[in-house]
Parts: sequence; C-alpha cells; structure tokens
Amino acid sequence: MFTRRGMIGAATALALMTGATGAMAQDKMSVALISKGFQHQFWQAVKQGADKAGADLGVDVTFEGPDNETQVDKQMDMLAAALAKKPSAIALAALDSQAVIPQLKQAQSAGIPVLAFDSGVDSDIPVATASTDNVAAAAMAADKMAELIGGSGQIAVVAHSQTSATGIDRRDGFVNEIKEKYPEIQIVTIEYGDGDHLKSTEITKAILAANPDIKGIFGTNEGSAIGVLNGAREMNSKVVVVGFDSGKAQKDAIRSGAMAGAITQNPVGIGYETVKAAVAVAKGETVAKNIDTGFFWYDKSNIDAPEIAAVLYD
Repeated sequence: MFTRRGMIGAATALALMTGATGAMAQDKMSVALISKGFQHQFWQAVKQGADKAGADLGVDVTFEGPDNETQVDKQMDMLAAALAKKPSAIALAALDSQAVIPQLKQAQSAGIPVLAFDSGVDSDIPVATASTDNVAAAAMAADKMAELIGGSGQIAVVAHSQTSATGIDRRDGFVNEIKEKYPEIQIVTIEYGDGDHLKSTEITKAILAANPDIKGIFGTNEGSAIGVLNGAREMNSKVVVVGFDSGKAQKDAIRSGAMAGAITQNPVGIGYETVKAAVAVAKGETVAKNIDTGFFWYDKSNIDAPEIAAVLYD
C-alpha cells in the first residue's frame, strides 16, 4: 500500500527531476528554511536572525513551518514544495528526525546542499547543524533544579517531543544529569505535551494530583514551561518550575518569581548562523559540521544583564 509519506517522497523526487534549472544557475542565491512551526515566539526570533543574514549577505531567504509541532506530514509537504523550487541550499528543523530522511536523500541527489538547524536528523546528509548543545543545556537545568530543591525529593519532566532531536536531547540531558549526580532526587514521571501549553497544563495538573510531595517540574520548551507554570497556578502548588527558552510569559513569570528560572538559547543567532553557513556551502566553501550557538541560565537575578537580555525574546 502506498502511504502518504511515500506519496510525498515520490512527489519530491518528480519535482526535483523536472522543470527547473539547477540552484547554482539562479541569478540570485536563495536559501529555504523549514522550521518546526510558528506556535512559539522562539521561531519568530529564529526567523528574525535568518532574515537579517539574508539582508546582510544579499540572498533570498524563505522561512516556513507548520501551525504546530505535531504536524510532521505538513512539514514534509512544505519541504517537498521548497525542494521543488530548487533553492541554492535548504535548512530543516526536523519534527521527526527519521521521517524526512528519504526527502533529504532526494535533495542530495539533486545537488541541493542540506543543513539542519535547532534540531538534527538521524543522517549524515546535513553538511552542518546550527543548534544549541541541548544535552549540556538540559544538564545545566538539572543542576539548577537540584540546587533549588535542596538536592533531594521528587521531580518530574514535561517534555515537548519524543521524536525530535531537541526533545530527546533535553529530556536525556536533564534525566541523566539527575541520575548521575543527585541520588537523592527521584524523577517520578516523564510526560509529553507536544509543546502545547494547554496540553502541558493538563498534564501538570495530573502530575501534581498524583504526586502531592513533588518539589519541582522541568518544562523542556516554551510551551511546556508555560503549561507547567499554568498547571501549578491552577493547583495552587508551590512546586519549583524550571523552563527552557524565553518569550514574554516566561520572562514575566521569572521576574515575578513564579518560575524559578530557565535556559535560553540564542534563537536569532541560530537563524543567522544557519543562513550564513548555507550560503557558504552553496558557494562550495567548507563549514563546521556542528555550529554551537550557545545557551545561558537566567533567573530573577540576571534577567536584565546585557549578555542575557541580548538573547531573550518577546
């Protein structure tokens, strides 16, 4: 039986074989970015960086993403449409690190350089990945959580994905750091809210109801963290909330003390470095395989420090 994803792959292959001249033959270089979505302010900040790089380097940049981070097939449709236009290079933040591999192979066969941003794929096809070291960043969140709860007690994780590399790395980075360094801390559950703040709110309420002695909950992205915060508020819980990413709601919560702190990435830098590397690769230049765009812990004490304010977004 011919599956939907099989049809997407066949359509991509046909488009790449017909009707358009090669990317390097275009009058103006173009870079297509396919993100995980637009439901979080994080992606708007990534787009700002990508657009800035496009303006600085004199290349056309397109930036698309599905409505939310569960729409793997919609992202694959967008990838197919972008590839059909024969860009000079394409960059992808994959929702599913395996599902897109057939399309990436087709791009490779068509001579279109592939890069990854924010999240890698289970393939060596991308010539570079511009992202946060999510394992190390989540380990820092674990250290901060341990400090905040006094090194012992029950905690939980509300993660945003078990298929994307960012979701997996942040979950594992946090969990492994706790297991390896803090034997008196017990992770009672790991739940998945798909990065949706409403779903994450309900998950958090259920966690708190089932575990009345819980001391802390880690939300692995913007939507997860806001969901945890809202769930704790609705349950009148004083649980320690540690988040990831930025956005106005998290910044306000940290300033008020409702959220203890969070890890921030450098989303503008991710977008900028992705386009910069894509242009270099399209010109035949060599770039670093892994482009580390950095991360920081921020809380009420340093949120307005210049080096932190520069990487936060609303």
